[in-house]
This record gives sequence, C-alpha cells and structure tokens, in this order.
Amino acid sequence: MVSNNRRHDVFPAKKASILDIRLRWFLYRPDRLAEMYVNPGDRVLDVGCGPGFFTREFARRVGEKGQVCAVDLQEEMLAILRGKLEPEGLMRRIQVHHCRPDSLDLPPEMNGTFDAAFTMFVVHEVPSPAKLFQEIARLLKPGGILYSTEPVIVSGKEFQEYVVCAEEAGFQQIDRSFYFVHRAVVMKKQ
Repeated sequence: MVSNNRRHDVFPAKKASILDIRLRWFLYRPDRLAEMYVNPGDRVLDVGCGPGFFTREFARRVGEKGQVCAVDLQEEMLAILRGKLEPEGLMRRIQVHHCRPDSLDLPPEMNGTFDAAFTMFVVHEVPSPAKLFQEIARLLKPGGILYSTEPVIVSGKEFQEYVVCAEEAGFQQIDRSFYFVHRAVVMKKQ
C-alpha cells in the first residue's frame, strides 16, 4: 500500500512555462482527451490543474452550459491559469479553487456533482493518494469517469498502488495504457 505520509516535491510555479510547450501538446493531446471523456454541459474536476494546460480544452469542451473546477495547491499556478484563459473568454466556464496540501477542500454541496475528474501528473505529488481518490469519489456522480495519468518517473509498481487506492475508494478500472512518456488509467465510479 502507498504510504499516507509520503512527501513529494510539487512542480514549482516558477517553471510553469515548461508545462505549456508545444511538444507537450503533441504528446498528450488535451483536445483529444477532452473529446473522449468530456461532454458538452458536463461538470469537470481538474485536480492539480497547474497553469491550465488541460483545463483550457476541458473548458472549451463543456461549452456554455458546463463548468470546470480547476483545483491547485499553488495560488501562483491559478493566477497563471486566469491570466491565460481570461483573454480567451473561458474563465466564465472555470471555477478556480486553491486547495490545501492534504485536501481538495471542496464544500459538501459539490458532493456527487461532477461528471468527470482528471488527475494529470499529480498523484505522485500528494501526501495521501488514498485520501485524494476518496475525495474524488465523493465529488463524482455515480458512473462518473476518473482519468489518471502519471509520468514514467513513477514506476509501474507505484502506479499500480495508485490504481489499488482508487479501487478501494470505489472505482472500477475500464481502460489502461502505457505510452513512452506516461501511464494512464480510466476508471468509473461504482
């Protein structure tokens, strides 16, 4: 089991521009990811949104009737996200939320309101993956989708431990993939 006391370095906001390089767009295709797992009108939870690399495409995909809740530990990352997406007119579809290191800290009124949740390259940075997946399970609707991906610096064994944490939180694996730069799993809330 993954330790609940792990301490990982959080990707620093001062290096956020690295997360927006064009090569990453071709490697991770946030537009295709959004097309596959986000529907117009959906409510999407983007955990560890950083400077909004994936958030932008989620917001485009949900349309005027949907909403993205972009959550990050670093207020600086959320400020970068706002600065990039406000000029594009996307902030009216995005709610930003500054979380705590040990909790997403979203209000109980949001329980069971999200259609999809994404943890993009962030689970290895949280102190308790088990607690994170429990919080996400609480926030998702029954049948909601969880898409989680980690860089290859996270070993296959460690990634499997994350998958087990998600299963113990009430998710069922429906797809899994490995690319030369990352591992991913798609799960459904039971």
